[in-house]
Amino acid sequence: QVGFSAIVSTGSMLDVGWGDLIDYFGDDPRTHSILVYMESVGDARSFLSAAREVSLSKPIIVIKAGRSEAASRAAASHTGALTGSDEVLDAAFRRCGVLRVHNIADLFYMAETLSKQPRPRGPRLTIITNAGGPAVLATDALVANGGQLATPSEESLRGLDKFLPRHWSHNNPIDILGDADSERYAKAIEIASKDPNSDGLLVILAPQGMTDPSEVAERLQSYAKVSGKPLLASWMGGLAVAPGEKVLNTAGIPTFGYPDTAARAFAHMWRYSCNLRGLYETPTLVESLEPGGVSPNRTAEVIDQARNRGRVLLTELESKQILSYYGIPVVATRAANNEDQAVNHASEIGYPVVLKVLSETITHKTDVGGVKLNLQDERSVRSAFHAIRSSVMEKAGTGQFLGVTVQPMVRIEGYELILGSSVDPQFGPVILFGSGGQLAEIYRDYALSLPPLNSTLAQRLMEQTHVFKALKGVRGRPPVDLVALENLMVRFSRLVVEQPWIAEIDLNPLLASSEGLLVLDARVLLHSSSLHADELPKTAIRPYPSQYVSRFTMKDGTEVTLRPIRPEDEPLMSKFHETLSDRSVYMRYFSSLSLSSRVAHERLVRICFVDYDRVMALVVDHKDETTAQHQILGVGRLIKFHGKNEVEVAVLVSDQCQKQGLGIELLRRSVQIARDEKLSTVSAEMLRDNLGVQNIFKKIGFRLRLLANSSAISAVLDL
Repeated sequence: QVGFSAIVSTGSMLDVGWGDLIDYFGDDPRTHSILVYMESVGDARSFLSAAREVSLSKPIIVIKAGRSEAASRAAASHTGALTGSDEVLDAAFRRCGVLRVHNIADLFYMAETLSKQPRPRGPRLTIITNAGGPAVLATDALVANGGQLATPSEESLRGLDKFLPRHWSHNNPIDILGDADSERYAKAIEIASKDPNSDGLLVILAPQGMTDPSEVAERLQSYAKVSGKPLLASWMGGLAVAPGEKVLNTAGIPTFGYPDTAARAFAHMWRYSCNLRGLYETPTLVESLEPGGVSPNRTAEVIDQARNRGRVLLTELESKQILSYYGIPVVATRAANNEDQAVNHASEIGYPVVLKVLSETITHKTDVGGVKLNLQDERSVRSAFHAIRSSVMEKAGTGQFLGVTVQPMVRIEGYELILGSSVDPQFGPVILFGSGGQLAEIYRDYALSLPPLNSTLAQRLMEQTHVFKALKGVRGRPPVDLVALENLMVRFSRLVVEQPWIAEIDLNPLLASSEGLLVLDARVLLHSSSLHADELPKTAIRPYPSQYVSRFTMKDGTEVTLRPIRPEDEPLMSKFHETLSDRSVYMRYFSSLSLSSRVAHERLVRICFVDYDRVMALVVDHKDETTAQHQILGVGRLIKFHGKNEVEVAVLVSDQCQKQGLGIELLRRSVQIARDEKLSTVSAEMLRDNLGVQNIFKKIGFRLRLLANSSAISAVLDL
């Protein structure tokens, strides 16, 4: 049974979009879950922004129509909106913690299930049944939807052996046989719920002469919320088992008429947990995020030179050059306009070598005979040069051959991967990772994600592919350095975000081995020069606002960096709170929050994982030149009000750094950011006793007034 706090028909969404509605129902105390029937996303950035914030507190469950091409056309003609790739939509939902289902029944099943039971911590399900057939169907549905059967521990097996008949299944599904009574069910659930190898339980009851559905349901009530694991039930038999179903539902145990539906619901719960886990996990800091780690300006120069010549395709040399500017390792490559140059380069590089056609228009070199591998000597290089030139002129035209590139023949045993980006009509740039090489489009082993990436999101992207298992090491092969691969993907993501003129980019193959990572070939396609800079596709998720990074010198001469907060800052924020006195905490939060509550992961994740369209938090970052360790000395935070062009500001400085000019500088920079973001009003509240902060706000120009029936003071600045 599902009750509705509201039902909204959006129409063509001319003035109200998904983001507005999700924000509204996210704030509504009567709404516990948000169900969405969607034909088109509309404003992708608004939807993702709202969904990411609300999904941390309320489940958002979406059924998206238009998965097939015909349905997509029908939906588009009905709403007047473009419909993006379905795979990209899945990636977007994963990124913002939204659960997607594919039928209306699952839409309501999941709303009920997620409201009654805790989310599973893993994919392993234990099935307890009094009939073998239904359990087999449940197992098939579980595995098909990404779940796993739990393997009972030895302790659990010994416990079950003590009271089950000798011929029970001795495995999962735990078949307690057709003569099972309520006592046998209860004992089996008691043992299975405590098994550390299990993340959830499904109890199946099929009508049997020795089994009373209502009596079993009565015994199950006490297990509804005791194990910290989801408990689902499938009471088969329709009206004959309805009284038992009512007992279970009243106790908070979701019931399903069919066992495969219940197993699919558990798999959906696990997928939902995975989506939220991507929002909660703290990534590691990638070195290239530090100042000086990349060269975006030099990259832009290469792109501008090509655009000024009316070109949209970068040469292989140019493509590898911009990758190197972002710290992505590329194979040494030299250009040769004639065969003598090719021979000289080959001699300097060392045989064997590879020759590839150099062209400003050819994208797939192999298709025009433009690649020659494993050339062992001067004679083979000269022969390859002539063969490439002849083949390219014949298949692509005489003006398409500009020479060749020469590079070493890499003999490292590893895996050919592809890392690329293209533009989706609704979500903008999308990053692809998977199995690479010439057969990448045949294997179709890939996964998608929206930029920007951090190390955690890069790992989640890799985990969705089949090749990821091989990268961890199989059949005697040593594993690939996955941390280095994550870092490379983060740098690649930054390239995609910071260079908006790039329409498509492929690193294929990207050779990954235990010895390192190396890009063997790359292709970069630019947007047409007819586009204005304002018309370039934007990322669906606002990237890191590096324009707000600046330096500041404290009164004691200490150099610090003021920069927007990032997810990787969670450990530093935890240490920052250790430097705050009880008085500083009380003045900031109007209450005495304990250190343990302030540094709880669930709290810090909301502070560090911000949507820069909604929250702009500046941290004062000090780097110790001796130890190279970073420390956060202060935080300034701007939070936008839903549905208004107004923002609230708050400032907090470490006790050890107060009276050093940090507080007023954080406030001044925050106000300037509010102006840059085209906001109309900045407001704040502070305690009457907080005279120091009041003086800072007065100096910046805020109007202060005493709030009625309160110990707080309001500060307002119109921009």
